[in-house]
Amino acid sequence: MFRFKYLVVTLLGVFLIGCASEKPQLSVKTSAKNNTAKLGETVKLSLNNPDGVSINSINYLLDGETITENLKLNNKLGKQDLIANVISENDTIIAKSNLVVLDRKDPELYAFPDTKNYNKADYTVEIINIYPHDETSYTQGLEFHNGALYESTGQFGESKLRKVDYKTGEVLKNLNLNSGYFAEGLTILDNKIYQLTWKADTGIIYDLNTFEKLGIFRYNESKEGWGLCNDGKTLYKSDGTEKIWSLNTSTLTEDDRIEVYTKKAKVGRLNELEWIDGKIYANLYTTNFIIIINPKNGSIDGIIDMGELTKQIPNYSKDDNVLNGIAYNPDTETIFVTGKRWDKLFEIKITKK
Repeated sequence: MFRFKYLVVTLLGVFLIGCASEKPQLSVKTSAKNNTAKLGETVKLSLNNPDGVSINSINYLLDGETITENLKLNNKLGKQDLIANVISENDTIIAKSNLVVLDRKDPELYAFPDTKNYNKADYTVEIINIYPHDETSYTQGLEFHNGALYESTGQFGESKLRKVDYKTGEVLKNLNLNSGYFAEGLTILDNKIYQLTWKADTGIIYDLNTFEKLGIFRYNESKEGWGLCNDGKTLYKSDGTEKIWSLNTSTLTEDDRIEVYTKKAKVGRLNELEWIDGKIYANLYTTNFIIIINPKNGSIDGIIDMGELTKQIPNYSKDDNVLNGIAYNPDTETIFVTGKRWDKLFEIKITKK
């Protein structure tokens, strides 16, 4: 008899816990086909409520920002979290979905690696000068500061931080990284050098003048480090996807992001970054293209074809020794580009067609 009572009580407890844990299945609906719309369009939001739950109020959020049920898409491109906080009697139910926002204008740059469709380059390149470059350097990051060129090079056991006389190629200062680090992009802000590593979840901070290591920071949202630049206040970081993260310079946390999309798809494998005249210039890894990105929403404002430069690189390879490295020199108002193990550093000007 005792065992029977114990069994009944146990089963009843399981039943009650199961009932208590169940909540109505609500979801967010949009008027957009496949929850995909274009920048500038208005999307109607509603709640899918199959159980007919009594609703007191609904608060919609897009990527954490409060929105109305008639949502005009004037913010950012890319895949965004769409959430409804639903108040039902004395309970709060969270309904989730996603909304993908595409660009509404050219260029028609398709998703990597379909490079045959990169046919909309709208900037021409004029070579101003060609300087020597250390062909053993697997260039990952490039930046000017007070007339000197700073470079981050990659590969395990070969990664370095360097200060270079760009005209002669002479290495003015060199720091070899720990063999466990595969160095990536770098940028300079407030007399500090910020250098990324690839898969070690680690960014390194140095004193600009001495290369003394001041500290490290972790990637709290992204998994990898690729490119890095800054606008004088904020650091911008690529991670090999379509995302560019904004880093808080006090905490170095990835607090915000943009996503680079065209009218049809995302544009991934964004690599080395440079901030030039209010725009982000980005290498597309293993292509001859640099794209110009609007940092406010991820829209592509231009495409630069660097194919003429690769013809002058004897060891150029589509798979390894590719274009990578963008640096703007404010003294000359020109752009400098190179690649992984290239023997040349090109000073160029770009002109819109």
